[in-house]
Amino acid sequence: MRKVIFAINMTLDGCCDHTKILSNEEMLEYFTQLLQDADLFVYGRKTYQLMVPYWPDVAKNHSGHSKAEVEFAQAFDSIKNIIVFSGSLEKAGGKNTRIVRSNPQEEILKLKQERGKNILTGGVSIPSQLIASGLVDEYYFVVHPIIAGAGSRLFDEMTLQEGLQLNLVESKIFKSGCVGLHYLKP
Repeated sequence: MRKVIFAINMTLDGCCDHTKILSNEEMLEYFTQLLQDADLFVYGRKTYQLMVPYWPDVAKNHSGHSKAEVEFAQAFDSIKNIIVFSGSLEKAGGKNTRIVRSNPQEEILKLKQERGKNILTGGVSIPSQLIASGLVDEYYFVVHPIIAGAGSRLFDEMTLQEGLQLNLVESKIFKSGCVGLHYLKP
């Protein structure tokens, strides 16, 4: 069975607004490794529009981008399929992208049964729904040494029937002061 992996950057106060967090070479290298073990992305409209067409464009035109940015972009662009859960997105701009307007939980249950590599998800809304339904198997949090004070907070939209205890399997301290935390659902 395929695993669903949730990966996100966040500040010390739980903000996951991309405008409050600066990516760096270490973060890109860390997330590039995750991409290499996946063949399907699952996003909501907002996260999808942050990623596409930006990263596919970087994969095509390397000028002005660092080695880590280009490697991340190439890994992103090599993903076989992207599913965007959206009721408002008219048209998908990326290759191999499918818009799904139905229940994310039902679709993910089907996808987990198919053969393939990991299913990678990011953002807030769709992952929150998948976590609340017990469909996320692994979590990768990169905590940045920033207190944002404002912005979208991780899991603000999520309600759990009962708390979710995770098992820490790896932690990594980056030169930048960020901390990578990898958790498994028991």
